[in-house]
Amino acid sequence: MLILSKTVGVFSKPSRRKTYEFLRIFNFHPGKPFLHKLVLGIETSCDDTAAAVVDETGNVLGEAIHSQTEVHLKTGGIVPSVAQQLHRENIQRIVQEALSASKVCPSELSAVATTVKPGLALSLGVGLSFSLHLVDQLKKPFIPIHHMEAHALTIRLLNKVDFPFLVLLISGGHCLLALVRGVSDFLLLGKSLDIAPGDMLDKVARRLSLIKHPECSTMSGGKAIEHVARQGNKLHFDIKPPMQRAKNCDFSFSGLQHVVDRIITQKEKEEGIQKGEILASAAHIAAAVQHTTACHIAKRTHRAILFCKQRRLLSPSNAVLVVSGGVASNLYIRKALEIVTNATECTLLCPPPRLCTDNGIMIAWNGIERLRAGVGILHNTEGIRYEPKCPLGVDISEEVGEAAIKVPRLKMDI
Repeated sequence: MLILSKTVGVFSKPSRRKTYEFLRIFNFHPGKPFLHKLVLGIETSCDDTAAAVVDETGNVLGEAIHSQTEVHLKTGGIVPSVAQQLHRENIQRIVQEALSASKVCPSELSAVATTVKPGLALSLGVGLSFSLHLVDQLKKPFIPIHHMEAHALTIRLLNKVDFPFLVLLISGGHCLLALVRGVSDFLLLGKSLDIAPGDMLDKVARRLSLIKHPECSTMSGGKAIEHVARQGNKLHFDIKPPMQRAKNCDFSFSGLQHVVDRIITQKEKEEGIQKGEILASAAHIAAAVQHTTACHIAKRTHRAILFCKQRRLLSPSNAVLVVSGGVASNLYIRKALEIVTNATECTLLCPPPRLCTDNGIMIAWNGIERLRAGVGILHNTEGIRYEPKCPLGVDISEEVGEAAIKVPRLKMDI
């Protein structure tokens, strides 16, 4: 549910003159007719400024993205005020590039879709403020987008996937399992009780000082862990997966992070090195934490599949598991999930890596999906606000826990 109150007053808004000058580049003519549905998607929920134009058949007509990864690598994490400033500096250029590449005049757009929840407040505010001025000038509908809904529906841009299907969303800011019954109809089966897996992997990578590794200096923490882990032995350290006794579909990663932190501290003492130097055992630690993470995610997902089949929420013969979000690009974790889907006779589908991370395409496509369904299309945007925290769908995780489904042991031979 959207929070409606006074509009976003704490953010610097683009002036009407600036917006008009921006639109003049495209020979803007208010009211020019369009022949089919075209949506401009704008994404600024975290540290990527992205935009794309997508049509109703799923054709990506134009896209542009500005990544802040290198900036935040230097600070050891995302600084919200820095992310906000970079969004402000780049949003107009990125939207202009996406529209120019699409060869679509803004007046031909059917609507503008923008991420308004959940995410970093300062980042969300930039995208929302820009979009509200744009739709005001264009006199077009506005479609507020739930970031996780967009990730969940991206697969339908690429594959013919009918409702219902199961989705696992794993990223730096989120971790959840949900049954997707429709464009805006989700049943939440489980979520992380603390931090997200991508956040945990990033913190472990920083603790291991992998940014100083010659092959990892420009990689995100999660990518660095995956890269270094290839040279390590996953069984060198005995790390137990979290929540082994809890028969639900919730996740937890903070305890795992603390266990790994203690191992690193102990190895620093044993190897006689200072904090901030690279351990000789770094690859083994990376391999162990990646393996434990994969096993934890796989087991909770296995239980979700069994629950949905038991309750006839998924088809027993052609059930589909969609995995998306930044962590979904980790091939080791994907292989663990393949073991689960093979055992449960499910089809595993993942968007390509570039669509697993935040992008404007998924936001524009979510807008197309909502236009088709006639859901959440606003012709009056007065008082709309962003929501930094916002659950997805109806939470039935207690019901999942009460079912207490025992998951058969699978050999994670990856």
